[in-house]
Amino acid sequence: MRENMRLTTAYLQTIPDVSREAVDSLLEEELAKFNKKIIVLDDDPTGVQTVHGISVFTDWTVKSIEKGFLEEQTMFFILTNSRGFTAEETVHAHREIAENIMAAASKLNRDFIIISRGDSTLRGHYPLETKVLKETIESVSDKKIDGEVILPFFKEGGRLTINNIHYVQYGDELVPAGDTEFARDRTFGYSASDLSEWIEEKSDGEYTAESALSFSLEQLRSMEIVKMAEQLACIKDFNKVIVNAVDEIDVKIFTVALVKAINSGKNFLFRSAAALPKVIGGIKDKPLLTREEMISEETGNGGLIIVGSHVKKTTEQLEELKRLSGIECIEFHSDLVLHPDQFQKESDRVIETAESYIRSGKTVAVYTSRKRLDLGDGKKEEELKLSVAISDAVTSIVTRLRVRPNFLIAKGGITSSDVGTKGLKVKRAVVAGQVKPGIPVWRIGRESKYPGMAYVIFPGNVGSKSELKEIYEVLNNK
Repeated sequence: MRENMRLTTAYLQTIPDVSREAVDSLLEEELAKFNKKIIVLDDDPTGVQTVHGISVFTDWTVKSIEKGFLEEQTMFFILTNSRGFTAEETVHAHREIAENIMAAASKLNRDFIIISRGDSTLRGHYPLETKVLKETIESVSDKKIDGEVILPFFKEGGRLTINNIHYVQYGDELVPAGDTEFARDRTFGYSASDLSEWIEEKSDGEYTAESALSFSLEQLRSMEIVKMAEQLACIKDFNKVIVNAVDEIDVKIFTVALVKAINSGKNFLFRSAAALPKVIGGIKDKPLLTREEMISEETGNGGLIIVGSHVKKTTEQLEELKRLSGIECIEFHSDLVLHPDQFQKESDRVIETAESYIRSGKTVAVYTSRKRLDLGDGKKEEELKLSVAISDAVTSIVTRLRVRPNFLIAKGGITSSDVGTKGLKVKRAVVAGQVKPGIPVWRIGRESKYPGMAYVIFPGNVGSKSELKEIYEVLNNK
C-alpha cells in the first residue's frame, strides 16, 4: 500500500471554494453557443447515473443514431456493453459505431462529440475504445481528433482525483485506486493510481506520463478559464488531458474552458465517468424518484432482484438484503458453468423456484455464487467467455419468466446490460432519474417484454452497505 498517497476527507476542507452562481452563469452562457449533439457510448448501463429525460439506445444502427440526432435533447446514450466484450469484439463494435455516427451526421448535417463513458474505477477496454473511434473517424472523414480528455471523477460513487491521483472513498478514507480491489480486476487490472502513469501503463508507453496535460484543483478553483482554453487549444497528436475534480463544480469550470476550445475548432474524444455527460449536456438536478413515479402498474406479484456483480460492496449489500424476512433469496450455483449439463439443470431450478415465489406475491433475489472463476494465469479471455455464459444464464431468468414482476432490480454492470437488452428486449429506454444517488432507473419502451416497467440499474461498485435493502423497501412499500 502506498500510504504516502492516502488522504482523508478532511483534506477536502482545505480546497478553496468558488462562487457556484458565477460558475453556473458562465457555463450556461457557454453551453448556449455549443451546437453539437453529445453521443455517449456507455460500456455498461450504469453511465446514466447522473441524467434524466435522456434516451438510451441498445443498438447502434444508422437508423437508431439518426433518431438520437433528431431528438430535442442535447444528448443520447448508446449502450455498447463493451465491458463484457473481448478485445476483438470491442474493436469491431467501435469501428461500426464510428462509421454509423459519421454516416448519420453527414446525412443530417449535424456536428457531434463522442464521450466514451467508462467505469469510475478505471476498468474497461481503455485505450482500445477511443483509439478505434479516433482512427475510424479520421479514416472516413477529414476530421482530426486533437486530444483526449480523461475525467473519471464521480462524486456519487466517491471517486475523486487530487494531484492526478484517482481515489476511491471508503468512509472518511481516500484510497488510491491502484490499491483497491478494482485494480486487481482479472480482465482490466492495473497498478497506477496517478492518472498520467495509468495512461502510460495502459497505452504500453505510447503516451508517456510526462506528455499529459493536467488541470489541477488549484488552477480550476482559481477560475483560469482563458488560460485553460488556450492550453486546450494547443493540444495535438491525440495527447491526453487529465482533469482533477472533487466536486461537480470542478467539472463545470473545466467544461467552460473546454467548450471555448471546441468552439474555436478543437476536436476531442473523452474517456469519463458519469459526471461529464451531465455537465456538458446541461442536465439539471432532479429529486430522487418516488415509488409512485417508478411503479405505474400494480401486478400483485412479487419483485425480482438479480445480483451478478462480485465486488466486495455488492456482496456486503446482498448480505444486508438477506437479513429481511419478507424476501426469498436463491443462490444460482454459477460455478457449475464448467459442467454444462449440471449448469442447465441449475438454471431450470432457479427459474422454476423464482417464478413460483413471484406468483405468490413474494419478492425474489437471485444471486450468483460469490466466488469468481479463476482458470489461472493467461486465461483472461477464457474467463471472460465463461462470465458471458453465466450472464446469459442469469438473463434467461427474465427471458423465460412467465409472470410480470412488480419491479425489477439488476445489480452489476454486465448483468444489468444483459438483463435489459437480452432479457427485457429493450431497444430504447428513457432515463427516468435515480432512485438513490448514482443508481439510475430506466423506463423501458413499448417493444420490451414488460412495456413501461421501471427497471432499476444498480452498479456493482456503488452505494452504501444498506442501499440495496433500502431500494427494495422503497419499491415494496405498497
